[in-house]
Amino acid sequence: MAHIELILGGARSGKSRYALHQGDEDSFHPKVFLATATAHDNEMARRIDRHRGERDPQWQTVEEPYGVLDALLKHSASPRGLLVLDCATLWISNLLCGVGGKKLTPPEIETLFEKLFRVLPELNVNLRIISNEVGLGIVPETSLGREFRDLQGRFNQSAASIAHQVVLLVAGIPVQIKRLN
Repeated sequence: MAHIELILGGARSGKSRYALHQGDEDSFHPKVFLATATAHDNEMARRIDRHRGERDPQWQTVEEPYGVLDALLKHSASPRGLLVLDCATLWISNLLCGVGGKKLTPPEIETLFEKLFRVLPELNVNLRIISNEVGLGIVPETSLGREFRDLQGRFNQSAASIAHQVVLLVAGIPVQIKRLN
């Protein structure tokens, strides 16, 4: 049975660093980092390279911008393993905009969420899901922006409902929101 932690926060709030450096990482094997980012331009390629350089070489990096559920299933066979999904926000954006695969409609994405949240508790791994909290700002001006915000909010609520622990990162400081024993 999976142990699921949801790590929320704004952009550059320290979510990834927190997910990778909680102090217990040496007790897990294997350690898999599931990256959803894609390099659309040179600046994003530099960001991805910088993130890779910040990870200990013991981490196996799997890059999957679209097929996250399949990648989670493939890399979740060890109850002593740790899998970090970084990040759900980019994955949702990829699905909505067609990055790395077919563009999905919001109802298709919600169906994918339902499947994901049925499967996640049954995985045999420790899972840390990184996701942005995007609902604290103004209402987006475009319908695409509002669709994205709404999908992100529904994802975060569903993930939090099955998570054993939810942590909000604010200015690099972790604030525990939920903890189940």
